[in-house]
Amino acid sequence: MIDVYAADEQHDRPVELERWADLARAALTDEGVRGLAEVSLIFTDEVSMAGLNAQFMGREGPTDVLSFPIDDEPEPTGRVPDAGGTGPGEPPLPEIPTLVGDIVICPTVAARNAVEHGVTEEAEIALLVVHGVLHLLGWDHEVDEEAEAMEARERELLARHFRPTAP
Repeated sequence: MIDVYAADEQHDRPVELERWADLARAALTDEGVRGLAEVSLIFTDEVSMAGLNAQFMGREGPTDVLSFPIDDEPEPTGRVPDAGGTGPGEPPLPEIPTLVGDIVICPTVAARNAVEHGVTEEAEIALLVVHGVLHLLGWDHEVDEEAEAMEARERELLARHFRPTAP
């Protein structure tokens, strides 16, 4: 089961949290994420996004989307004395969810980009959700070949899972 925890931490633009969490979950599933997994999807304002962009990317001003993959930490090997068990024969521990990472989207920047790209605001948000998911899973667009592959995968996922609302 993939849990997408969505939060709206801004008041500038309305956001359909459940809709975008569902889209993120569908993209994660199509990308092969299985078992227990968690992703945070956070919508934030321009000031907060500018701070994150400066702190983590070294870039000035707000951006539309940032992804923060959580690096896999190795599982402990051997017996772990502090795990709280009594020893051999005890029931197995419950499955621990894989923490995939966090996606942060700024709807205000997305709205400006939508105008620039000639698309609806919801189409731009959908693209950013899928783009963020792909970044969490290791996709990149630093070189042309990678960018083309990533954009093609974004189009596939959007065609499969994004349905615009009626005007």
